[in-house]
Amino acid sequence: MTLPSRRAFATAAMASLLVGCGGGSQAGRATAARSRSTPPSPRRSAEGAHALGRSVPVRLKIPGIEVDTPLMRLGLAPDGTVEVPPITADDQAGWYRHSPTPGQTGPSVILGHATVGAYGDGVFRHLARVRRGDRIVARLENGTAAAFTVQTVRTVAQADFPTDAVYGDVGRPELRLITCGGPRLGDGYRDSVIVFAALSSTSP
Repeated sequence: MTLPSRRAFATAAMASLLVGCGGGSQAGRATAARSRSTPPSPRRSAEGAHALGRSVPVRLKIPGIEVDTPLMRLGLAPDGTVEVPPITADDQAGWYRHSPTPGQTGPSVILGHATVGAYGDGVFRHLARVRRGDRIVARLENGTAAAFTVQTVRTVAQADFPTDAVYGDVGRPELRLITCGGPRLGDGYRDSVIVFAALSSTSP
């Protein structure tokens, strides 16, 4: 499987959020370089749940903020930037298909809008309200549900995006949810909101 390099992937993902969350700014677009990576073998996570094989996520639920969204697949745009979900009234989140699927060892990355232009609130508008210990469930294409427990929620300036913490290698299945936050700056936002979660259980 061909993947963007970790640092380039982070830069491109952050740039795409700068474009997407504000509903139209084209500033800060970046190109993702690519490198070869081997998918990890299934293993037991630090939380006690067995890591899963690869299966595409199709739905995401965050009960604490009443999110229940289908998941589209996001790749790279023709110019090499990471895609974001389209600006539509029927907003939904998207899984970046060059990251591990939820439940595989490594950080699985899901992006969503805070706002969707003239349509108002985006699917991740209240992501900053998620709290440590909250449950997040990703439903996979093969019918499995991968449940994650929130470890921490961070709001950081986009200029200080914590690349290694978000996209660095980890030895267990983890989840990253990312959107924009903080004060508006023209068509965009100053900050990024990042949820870090770890796999806690799986069920058919």
